[in-house]
Amino acid sequence: MAGTADDAGKGLTVSRSGFAVIAGRPSVGKSTLLNRMIGRKISIVSDKVQTTRNRISGVLTKPPVQVVFIDTPGIHRPRHKLGEYMLAVAQRTLSEVDCVVFVVDGSGGPGPGDRYVADLLTRASSPVIVAVNKVDLLGRPAGRGPATVEGVVEAYSGLAPAKEVIPVSAVTGRNVERLIEVVSGLMPEGPMYYPEDMITDQPEQFIVKEIVREKILMFTREEVPHSVAVDIEEMVPRSDDLVYISATVYVERESQKGIVVGEGGRLLKEVGRLAREDIEALLGNRVYLDLWVKVKKDWRNRESVLRSFGYHPDA
Repeated sequence: MAGTADDAGKGLTVSRSGFAVIAGRPSVGKSTLLNRMIGRKISIVSDKVQTTRNRISGVLTKPPVQVVFIDTPGIHRPRHKLGEYMLAVAQRTLSEVDCVVFVVDGSGGPGPGDRYVADLLTRASSPVIVAVNKVDLLGRPAGRGPATVEGVVEAYSGLAPAKEVIPVSAVTGRNVERLIEVVSGLMPEGPMYYPEDMITDQPEQFIVKEIVREKILMFTREEVPHSVAVDIEEMVPRSDDLVYISATVYVERESQKGIVVGEGGRLLKEVGRLAREDIEALLGNRVYLDLWVKVKKDWRNRESVLRSFGYHPDA
């Protein structure tokens, strides 16, 4: 929850604050960039498209400025109701912020997906900064875009009406501080929205669900990653240092259930092991993680189910 200026800003002087949305097509590194700017992992990452499904806020407090960065689902033409929800989340967020960080993949060069997003941004009233990500990959033989930083900046300079085009690498951290500096300079006068030690406004249960889903994304391919949803059935302390968590992984078909469980349950056990390590680091407690897999047919096209999983425009 947001704090007031009085209870949030004790000991710190913040004179400017605001919101910056991180937007772009899928798989350009938006979540990795958010994690780099905040300095902690608060948004899951994978090599699968459409990994981010909700808007996720990361709070960066560097007096005299507090910036709330909002990671959004990759903007793409939707193919099902879940995709429609994700697009609605991204579009709504564009109209609610003080600045837009338009992230593009510099290693691939401008493409139709970038132009689709750029067209949406022409209707945004907030200033736009183009962050050309993945410049650490420039010059590789498999690269499809310009081979130099200068070339990639020139290639993206006319894509959107931007205040500045900044080449960055979310992986190495190159120029990320410069990006933060430019965004901070666009924040309006205002008080601190969140306490100084707060890095995200997401509840623990949401982050736990995302951690489990991230581990499944690591081991699955093709349509399975997109067909997975995770729901927390129970999350309660069992003792002073142990938290019991029961989570259900939902897929759309029986064949997908078999893939997620794996032969002899091995894949699900490995998902649970890796997820538990991250959850214990998050909570600072030992965790007993109970995972179940169930089938909920065609859930991505069922509005009532989407809402029950927290996927709706008002979430």
